[in-house]
Amino acid sequence: MRKTESTSLRGDVLRYAKKQYHTEPEYLWRSVPNYCVLRHGDNRKWYAVIMDIPQNKLGLSGGKIVDILDVKADPVLSGSLRDGKGIFPGYHMQKGGWISILLDGSVDKQQILCLLDMSFAITSGHQNARRMGIRNTNWLVPANPKYYDIEKAITESRDGMFIWKQSNHIAVGDTVYLYVAAPESAIRYRCQAVEVDIPCSFADKNVRMSHVMKLRLLQRYDEKQFGLPVLKAHGIASVRGPRSIPNSLLREIEVCRNE
Repeated sequence: MRKTESTSLRGDVLRYAKKQYHTEPEYLWRSVPNYCVLRHGDNRKWYAVIMDIPQNKLGLSGGKIVDILDVKADPVLSGSLRDGKGIFPGYHMQKGGWISILLDGSVDKQQILCLLDMSFAITSGHQNARRMGIRNTNWLVPANPKYYDIEKAITESRDGMFIWKQSNHIAVGDTVYLYVAAPESAIRYRCQAVEVDIPCSFADKNVRMSHVMKLRLLQRYDEKQFGLPVLKAHGIASVRGPRSIPNSLLREIEVCRNE
């Protein structure tokens, strides 16, 4: 019989996985009937495991049974994540950047769901995503004010249109969030790509470009709204190059848009 605390977020995690990724939990072991795995429907890889274990297995005092969630984290982040309350080295999954998260409320639910999103992305495999026709349409792109005055470019632009270095596989219609580096260290602009793959030959000691894209400014953000502390809470420790945005951060940005 399970004796975990009634405050366990197990149900929240399973409901989110079903809604977001259409994943049903799989209970694979008779000896541990409350252990379940969440896996991709295409490549069948696990992206999460939920277990109930004595808390002393995590190095905590006492033998109370607790629910934990094992997910795979970016190796760059896994060490710093384990420094936080309620996050430990992966239980039974100690290789490859796996971490264990207490589901007793020690870790904020939004951070848990963000880490689940991260694990799903890391284990998905680019080949499978391409085969299924899945592609990212929301991009986080860095802008370094030391090399380029982005605010001046936007202010002097016509109809909010301006040119930016072509990044990765951004397509017409994609949303581009520009992250301005230190000293601001924050997402400052939401834009839409209106033209891509425009030939451009430019190179100096800081920037090299062979193609550019045309962006339309949609919204400005105050530097305190989505600064680096907010990004870290959603699993983003730094923005060194174009990347996708965790679903949890997109939801927070969407709430801000609708307020």
